[in-house]
Amino acid sequence: MGMSVIISAASAQDAEEILKLQYLCFQSEAELYGNYRIDPLVQTLDSVRAEIATDVVLVARLGEEVVGSVRGSADQDGTGRIGRLCVHPRLRGHGLGARLLGAAEAGLADQRAATRFRLHTGHRSEGNLRLYRRAGYATVGNATGRDGVRMILLEKEASAPAYVASA
Repeated sequence: MGMSVIISAASAQDAEEILKLQYLCFQSEAELYGNYRIDPLVQTLDSVRAEIATDVVLVARLGEEVVGSVRGSADQDGTGRIGRLCVHPRLRGHGLGARLLGAAEAGLADQRAATRFRLHTGHRSEGNLRLYRRAGYATVGNATGRDGVRMILLEKEASAPAYVASA
């Protein structure tokens, strides 16, 4: 019998596993850009712990193993910023990234009153761009990250909640 992947809020005890998974997952991005100093690879354990304490941080678990993660925060203007979406390489291509993205959007809308979502990815990251566009994101600009990588900025409006009417 197979196990299913469960998405839930991260706890302080998850910080080290999240950082290890992030390091594993972003190796392919670093290779794509020939830059092993990209932000996800130089983040500290203390800063991951701080994000868990203040932001919406979700993990995907297969049994006890953390196999995916995503983070989000919200600006005062209602913009939910989503980042560090990662899925263990052996589980990619099965919709887990889309599930994590949707869970981050829902968490930011419910917990932080986000009315729009913004994220970014590297300009060569075609798989990421496909995922985000399928999820309804549109390109709104570009920027160069602190690590020197050219980033594509994407955004979408939050969907209105669906209400069931009864007569």
